[in-house]
Amino acid sequence: MADGVALIAPSGAEWVHLDVMDGCFVPNISFGPKMVADIRPHSSQIFDVHLMIRSPLNFVEEFAKAGADYITFHVEAAVHSHRVLQAIRALGKKAGIGIVPSTPVSFIEPLLPFVDLVLVMTVNPGYGGQPIIPECFDKVRSLAALREAGKGDYLISVDGGINESTAAVARDAGADVLVAGSSFFGATDKAALVRRLKGLS
Repeated sequence: MADGVALIAPSGAEWVHLDVMDGCFVPNISFGPKMVADIRPHSSQIFDVHLMIRSPLNFVEEFAKAGADYITFHVEAAVHSHRVLQAIRALGKKAGIGIVPSTPVSFIEPLLPFVDLVLVMTVNPGYGGQPIIPECFDKVRSLAALREAGKGDYLISVDGGINESTAAVARDAGADVLVAGSSFFGATDKAALVRRLKGLS
């Protein structure tokens, strides 16, 4: 993990996105707060911790202590999402809310004034390397329009299937943050890839 994290900063990528999966909310298992704490000394970059887990309120404090800067949980996994957002912000962290491809933006619209980041999943979460679901970009456009209308002040993040061909579509739709896993770690020239993902070359 330390070796993988060490590849990120020199590439020009600015955040480390960490997918936490519990095998219940999504059909895969990854790691917990200890892994985040163990790799925190190896990077000074923003740690964007994406909780794909049930009962996220039970874990936000542990991930905050482990070194997360952003903590994003899924609205589908929490009954009292506003309470989770409050808890994250009370810990001095940026609060994010995520939606899977089947969840409409209208489901989280009442929460937008309380979030720092909205994560739009453009694949069904659980496994890397899946093809993007292009209809999800309509949600990015909707979120950008709501932000423009003053419904909140948040970053829009897109996660799933991001590569050289899909990054431009995401940016044009209004995305601020692009999460690239398979395309990044599979790239021979990671710095060149990052420039292209950002639309700089």
